[in-house]
Amino acid sequence: MAVFELVMPKLGESIIEATITKWLKQEGDTVAEDDAVLEIATDKVDSEIPSPVEGVLTKVNFAEGETVAVGTVIAIISMDGEEGEASAGQEQQKPLDEPETKTTQAASQPNAEPSAQATADFSASDRFYSPLVKSIAKEENIAIGELDGIKGTGKEGRVTKNDILKFVADRKSGKVASSPKGKIVEQPTVTAGIGDEIIEMDRMRKLIADHMVMSKHTSPHVTMFHDVDMTRVVNWRNKNKDVFLKREGTKITFTPLFVEAAARALKDFPLVNASVDGYNMIKRKNINIGMATALPSGNLIVPVIKNADQMNLAGMAKTVNDLAERARNNKLNPDEIQGGTFTITNFGQFGNSTGAPIINQPQVAILGIGTIQKKPVVIETPDGDMIGIRYMMILSMSFDHRIVDGALGGMFLQRVAKYLEEFDLNRNV
Repeated sequence: MAVFELVMPKLGESIIEATITKWLKQEGDTVAEDDAVLEIATDKVDSEIPSPVEGVLTKVNFAEGETVAVGTVIAIISMDGEEGEASAGQEQQKPLDEPETKTTQAASQPNAEPSAQATADFSASDRFYSPLVKSIAKEENIAIGELDGIKGTGKEGRVTKNDILKFVADRKSGKVASSPKGKIVEQPTVTAGIGDEIIEMDRMRKLIADHMVMSKHTSPHVTMFHDVDMTRVVNWRNKNKDVFLKREGTKITFTPLFVEAAARALKDFPLVNASVDGYNMIKRKNINIGMATALPSGNLIVPVIKNADQMNLAGMAKTVNDLAERARNNKLNPDEIQGGTFTITNFGQFGNSTGAPIINQPQVAILGIGTIQKKPVVIETPDGDMIGIRYMMILSMSFDHRIVDGALGGMFLQRVAKYLEEFDLNRNV
């Protein structure tokens, strides 16, 4: 009997697992080729998984809400329309907390058997722990008493990779602490008062929260601010926006101008276009700029403009508008929200003067854009100083002080401002 094993597909370079959010087909349902079988969610994007074959869905290996490693068999489809044995799919299934790739430095081969030393460290516990969980525990110096106290969300209460990484994040944030004997000490929790409304975070908000906490604990943040005279940029845009809209069929906003200035400055100061790996600094070859985009749900997503330094302004404007529109309608592809090397966030679109953004890991800097306002400023002329009305804006930048010092951060921010203030008024778009 011909059967097809539907596996969790690889959805992007850095995605190693996904959560099943909804089965669109149930066991016994007929499936046509390219029919969507289930919906999945990752920390990057939501997607539907289609069937590449026609047949009957005879076996579902995971329930909704379960997190599954890439490459794991998630369902069996009988291609001749008859229900049959699906054991082949089950035999190839890997434990949920042992993905083929791991992100910690503790074990480069998580599927290998643990060493005798690692096994001995956990012999006092009656609880089962996978080699990956043991490796993370050893790397993070988690005592066996602490590990035994972690509530597992895996099958039969097993501690998964996500469980132990959440515990590590909670411990670093002070939500839980360790006693000298290694027992988990819960910190006081916030209680709701009479009339208070408790709203559980949705999946995306939980991911954002975890990512932001991780970033603050990973990078020592420094934020700088710089006043920018945007008069030339504003006047140029006002002169060209109608012509551009008529010719290209899309608007030219300020965002592509900010992205262009940042890309030019990143070429001048490549260490800002970097990441940190322990005591190694990774200077990125490509300049891929993410733009933080607010969603109708109130959440945030960061589509990435790949090779931003190689685009002309018209191409940049079209790319920015396309990514922003599809982001708001949940139409982005997984590859379009990863691979960023630098991020821009726009506080000004909500009328805010400035802000101190949190770095989007594993990047080392993020640029904040404030609102553009008319202000009286001192203008230096050959005949002396005078007061004039100018379009002013505050640029802010948070950077990782591990590799970006104040001098580098200040020079980079000044260079972005210079490119904006010296914008060519006669430039064609």
